This record gives sequence, structure tokens and C-alpha cells, in this order.
Amino acid sequence: DKPLTETAHERLATLAQHSDLGGGMAIAMKDLEIRGAGNLLGGEQSGHIADVGFDLYVRLVGEAVSEFRQDGNAPEEYVEVRIELPIDAHLPHDYVTSERLRLEMYKRLSEVRADADVAVLREEMVDRYGAPPAPVERLFEVARFRARCRAAGISEVTLAGKHVRFAPVELPDSRTVRLNRIYPGSLVKAAVRTMLVPRPHGARDEELLAWATRLIDAVIDPPAVVEAKN
Repeated sequence: DKPLTETAHERLATLAQHSDLGGGMAIAMKDLEIRGAGNLLGGEQSGHIADVGFDLYVRLVGEAVSEFRQDGNAPEEYVEVRIELPIDAHLPHDYVTSERLRLEMYKRLSEVRADADVAVLREEMVDRYGAPPAPVERLFEVARFRARCRAAGISEVTLAGKHVRFAPVELPDSRTVRLNRIYPGSLVKAAVRTMLVPRPHGARDEELLAWATRLIDAVIDPPAVVEAKN
């Protein structure tokens, strides 16, 4: 993650001026949705999120609120996974009308570790708000993808020109050969533990997530049976 800018520090300090959960959540939600209902997980973020990144931001909000309440519980550490892809994934205002509840759900989705966690959250959402619209279903898909990245030890999946960047990645020679066979034009930068793979032309939303998941399964973190066959 990039270092926090002075502006980011100032904005986070603003949170410290609010001494209750509702106040902190309200400020967070207003800035979280400063763009309106758009691509929450893509590269068009602004406000606090543009400075610190969505996952880090919601965790910082959680830590700040915890400190305000002086509950003495240290926030749980987890691997940050930054996803910056063209995915229209968000909670529409007319689906979840409460700002506080939207922020709470964004945070919970950002922290999932397994498909089962996503299934529980989806069931809860359906029970409370009804059938999810397409942007919400994409949020669940992003959460599943984030969990897969965590399991594979990946902390960044971002656009880099015409490529998708995965990091950190360390591939043995056999997997590098497989990468170049399945995904021609790919580049592994061992010195910075980064892998660049050409993005499928025009791919976005569910199609791009499915492609990235297959790549992780095939090259970065393949099941043992795949390793044995190659």
C-alpha cells in the first residue's frame, strides 16, 4: 500500500473528532459514497478512499470507532487485498437505505475469508432486503474473489495499462512455463514479486473476475492434483 498522504492523515484525524459510533459511520459513509452509486471497487475512487484505499479505509474507520468507544478490543489483523478492476459493484441506495448499514456491509464483505462467509452474508441480505440487484451480486463475487486472493497470498490485483497486475507472486520455473503457455505475453518481475498478464480484450465485471480466478487456480495457487499432472 502507498504511504498515507498528509491529506489522508488530516481526513482520518477528522474521524477522531467524533465520539460515537453513529457519528463516525456517518462521516465514513458520506465520503465512501461521494461519487454516488458507482464503481466502488474500481479506480475511480475519491475522497478518503482515493487516499488510503477502500479496504484500508474501512479498517481504519473500524479501529477509530473502536478507540472512540474505548472498548479495549484490538481490531483483528487480516491480509489487505486491494482490487482495482472495472467492476460495477455497489450497494444501491434504494436497496439498503441506511448509510450505516451500507458501510457495515461493505466492511464485512471486505473481510471475508471463505465462500461460506459470503454465503452467510448473502443469505442475511436476501432475508433483510430481498433479492439482490446485479451490482450487489457482483459485490458478492468480488468478496469471493478477495477470499481466493487471501488464500493464495495475493494482496493486489490491479489494472496496469493493458495488463492485470498480481502481487506478490513468486513462481517456480515450472509455473512460469505454464503461465507463458496458457497466457502468452505475460511477464514475471521476480525482483518485485509481480506478475503482469494481458487483460482479455473488453473483459469486465463477472467475466474479468472469472478469468482472474482461473488464472490464480491454474498458475499462482494450483491444487495439488494440477501440480502433479504438470
